[in-house]
Amino acid sequence: MDSAVRNHEIFRSHSVAKNIALVIGASLLISICARLSFPLPFTPVPFTLANVGLLVVGLFLGSKRAGAAGLLYLAYGAAGMPVFSPASSGLFGVTAGYLWAFPLVAFVAGWISERGTPSFARNLVAAIAGDLVLFIGGISWLFAFTHSWQKALFLGGYWFVFGEVIKIMASAGLATRFRRTL
Repeated sequence: MDSAVRNHEIFRSHSVAKNIALVIGASLLISICARLSFPLPFTPVPFTLANVGLLVVGLFLGSKRAGAAGLLYLAYGAAGMPVFSPASSGLFGVTAGYLWAFPLVAFVAGWISERGTPSFARNLVAAIAGDLVLFIGGISWLFAFTHSWQKALFLGGYWFVFGEVIKIMASAGLATRFRRTL
């Protein structure tokens, strides 16, 4: 059995307490990354590092734990804790589509990542898929507010492409590095 498969088996053998601790820690990582953001003057969608944290969590922890961490993050926000970006409009505002997609983003990235031998290429594909889910959720929600796909893409898509490429690459690289060190 090669070391990558052995490492993958180690991740699956955690006790319940360790899994709970991992999910809580991952949700806190997402929360910290979400606070690292700044508003853009031409769109209600802030530039945030939340999806970097979200993708790293998905790629590193796998689908179930990462999805649970995404749900827990939303629960923090629903309870009134200041975990969302300061520029975010919250769970029912114009940027809510991105937030509601978080558990699914983490699940999808984790699900793709945990299939087959862990590698940077697999993590890259998984991060791209997760980010696509994020933007489908966010832009669809923006469409509900603007009633225009063109305006929704203008507000929530075009401005973020370059940054997303960097965030996807960083997420895949960080997750690959973390797995190798463990």
